[in-house]
Amino acid sequence: MTITKEKLESPQPERIPEHPKSLFLRMDRMPHIWCSRCGIGIALGCFAAAMEKAGLGPDDITVTSGIGCTGRVAGYAKVDSFHTTHGRAIPFAVGLTMARPDMKHVIFSGDGDLISIGGNHFIHAARRNQNLLIICVNNFIYAMTGGQLAPTTPISARTTTAPYGSFERPFNLPYLAASAGACYVARWTSLHIRRLTDSMTEALNRTGFRFIEVIAPCSTIYARRNKLGTGLDLMKYYYESSVTEFDAPLRSLDIEFQSKIIVGKFLDEQRPTFVGGMKSHLKNVLGDKFVPPVPGGQK
Repeated sequence: MTITKEKLESPQPERIPEHPKSLFLRMDRMPHIWCSRCGIGIALGCFAAAMEKAGLGPDDITVTSGIGCTGRVAGYAKVDSFHTTHGRAIPFAVGLTMARPDMKHVIFSGDGDLISIGGNHFIHAARRNQNLLIICVNNFIYAMTGGQLAPTTPISARTTTAPYGSFERPFNLPYLAASAGACYVARWTSLHIRRLTDSMTEALNRTGFRFIEVIAPCSTIYARRNKLGTGLDLMKYYYESSVTEFDAPLRSLDIEFQSKIIVGKFLDEQRPTFVGGMKSHLKNVLGDKFVPPVPGGQK
């Protein structure tokens, strides 16, 4: 092929700049699969920003997800990430905390995966104060599987399995987490980008069982079933109905259908983690015979 003077002098295409969060996101997998107007991508963007603000690198952290729309986060986070079976993200991540207590371990999944089928794992991990950060995206419905009733669906909201509206009382997730033993509890919506990022950053720098609930719109299933408009309409609802109340009484954090949403940080305390408590107990019982495990299985 002959390269002419005209070709050499012709303008070259501009180099596309890297995405500012490309260190933490798998840009080769973009665009993502989430519906337009979904809030999960916003939550993931906040998490990428939080990792940077916390001074973490991709080798310092793991992300584990379960099944569902939010479960796809593990495929986009450019860290050691694991997409596990339904409801089993927590026990999988608990194994990681035992093998690599030197790393940060995050579970990023949805309300159905974590609180319904994974609910038993959730309460016992909190009781034991496992060293995990749980980010639970709550869109009030099982979205990926067709729009079934979830343990967070507000009373009177319609789903495919509750066509006349739900009559079941939903979980108050911050209250559930705190009463089970969590040491850090917060709730924000996907509208509160700065607040959510700051909360994730703060939680990444804590230890113990930490829980952040992210209220996020599902315009494809939840909003359509309940005639709530678009994702933008839901964002307007968050703007008009969210009330920031730090240290609010946990019992007061129920969410009624299209009613007030109390957001903020509700609990922040420190106590020994499961691994820390285990080491302390065995040291007291065994004395000099106790040999603490080495992170990573190193000899």
